[in-house]
Amino acid sequence: MMPEECAVRAVCTAGTVGKTGVEMEALTGVSCALLTIYDMCKAIDKAMEIGDIRLVKKSGGKSGDFMNPKAAEGGEGK
Repeated sequence: MMPEECAVRAVCTAGTVGKTGVEMEALTGVSCALLTIYDMCKAIDKAMEIGDIRLVKKSGGKSGDFMNPKAAEGGEGK
């Protein structure tokens, strides 16, 4: 919870031993968490917004390691 911003930050970590990445599973996990929060709070504020869902970092897989530069700016993924 981020009460000073009236916001919630959701983080999802996914892993696999296969050669394929699991970015989509992590992004889906975050989306589902935020949709659940929206569903629980919609009676209070239907104008809530879900935004800025992004991959922070990944390692391994076919494309190798990735660190989102936007995540480093915002202090996420530490």
